[in-house]
Amino acid sequence: MMKSIADILFAHPLLLWLLLIVPIGIILYIFFHLKQSSHLLFSSDTLLKKLPRTFRQRTFFVPFVFRILSISFLLVALARPQGYIGTSETTTEGIDIVLSMDVSVSMLAEDFRPNRMEASRVIAEDFVRDRTDDRIGLVAFSGESMTMCPLTTDQGALINQLRGLKDGMLPDGTAIGMGLATAVSSLRNSESKSKVIILLTDGVNNAGVVSPTTAAEIARTFGIRVYTIGVGKRGKAKSPVARNVNNQYIYDYVDVEIDEALLENMAKITGGKYFRAENESKLRDIYAEIDRMEKNIVKVMEYHNRPEKYWWFVAIGSIFFLLEWLLKWLYYRQIP
Repeated sequence: MMKSIADILFAHPLLLWLLLIVPIGIILYIFFHLKQSSHLLFSSDTLLKKLPRTFRQRTFFVPFVFRILSISFLLVALARPQGYIGTSETTTEGIDIVLSMDVSVSMLAEDFRPNRMEASRVIAEDFVRDRTDDRIGLVAFSGESMTMCPLTTDQGALINQLRGLKDGMLPDGTAIGMGLATAVSSLRNSESKSKVIILLTDGVNNAGVVSPTTAAEIARTFGIRVYTIGVGKRGKAKSPVARNVNNQYIYDYVDVEIDEALLENMAKITGGKYFRAENESKLRDIYAEIDRMEKNIVKVMEYHNRPEKYWWFVAIGSIFFLLEWLLKWLYYRQIP
């Protein structure tokens, strides 16, 4: 049942223009019916003038009113009025994001469980799964950099590439500038209103032909925000320092060195933010904060469950039609 006129939508609203027939019909009725007069021959109409008007005479127009109402309701039914039950607001993101992740040997340090690289990968996977409306790409860097996955909405393909990150896939080193420059290259042709790079590293820039600051300035030129994340506890961490005769890593406790001043400056240049993650929990919180900051919220009102309401109008129009027919032929019937 309809609660109010505001609860009605129309599947074919243009058909409501047919309601213009109604005022036109009323005008024609006034000019061609009320102006008509009947003629009977009497020697004198003196007695007729003294006769009182009956209820039937005073209400002769009622069948026409019912006809107008019947036509009006049936015309509205043609436009297929519909109701709606409940509304909801959803958000769409529409953001292009590139994850630029350090895969140097130091990322195997065990101050994260089981190590920095694995923990960073798992948390990045969860971040990707939560960004269903965004295009996300992946860049890996150590001594050099490479695009692992171009911008895509295929979460499965991206997650497969994330799981393929490992040490030794690129020459060792920490080319932060190259990692950022390659990520910028993935976004430079993007038409998205919001372009973001999340760069994660655990070291100091010591390789590559592009300086981190220059890469950040290029990112700013393309309207790209850069969020930088330094991963590693403060102090010493159990890290690989060499390989034994079986080519297995030998671990020892070494100082954790992260160029936080550089990472903070890179983020500042582009309007982003620098974060320090000393454990997995903090890293997860950082991704959650970036997720909140980078939701370009667009409210979309959705109407759910649109039940058809036209049958109410058909029923009411039919009732008025039946009333007109009954009154016209049973009560207001005229003798030719």
